[in-house]
Amino acid sequence: MEKKPPAWLRPAIEYGPLGIFLVAYYKVDLISATGWFMAATAVALAVSYIVERRVPIVLVVTAVIVMVFGGLTLLLDDERFIKMKPTIVQALFAVVLLGGLALGKPLLRPLFSAAWSLTDRGWNLLTLRFGLFFAVMAVANEIVWRTQSTDFWVNYKIFGALAITFAFTACQAPLISRYQVDPEETGSPEGD
Repeated sequence: MEKKPPAWLRPAIEYGPLGIFLVAYYKVDLISATGWFMAATAVALAVSYIVERRVPIVLVVTAVIVMVFGGLTLLLDDERFIKMKPTIVQALFAVVLLGGLALGKPLLRPLFSAAWSLTDRGWNLLTLRFGLFFAVMAVANEIVWRTQSTDFWVNYKIFGALAITFAFTACQAPLISRYQVDPEETGSPEGD
């Protein structure tokens, strides 16, 4: 039987680097915070691999973009690159989700099928909603970092964008409930 990872692991890996970024930003500056964010992201990847013997694909994609844009920020001493990072990540997620949907592949299904069993229509609608959500969030990040102060952008990135994401995800509960199916009723094995 496979050992379940500790409950603290996923939140620590997903939000630990952001917490370190925030503390470093308020203690020093955005450029230094970017270096700390990169280091914390590398540690999160290592911890995920050591504890689970795998690294989630979303974390890998995010880490690669963090390293590229963070590296450019540090190398060129230009904070615009780290400010563009959320735009690139969210736009990439939007393109992948909406592109997969256009090809008849609701890509949220393999990511969340262990948590939910939905009808095909349910997966399609959920994928469409998340694809559009990420597109809107990419545009919002661009507007915020280009029109507001760095302090405002950092607070939006850490608190605003996270709160919006949690609220949006919570608002999907009725859709998930409506299209939920019992795997035993459909004859499909769990996890399909």
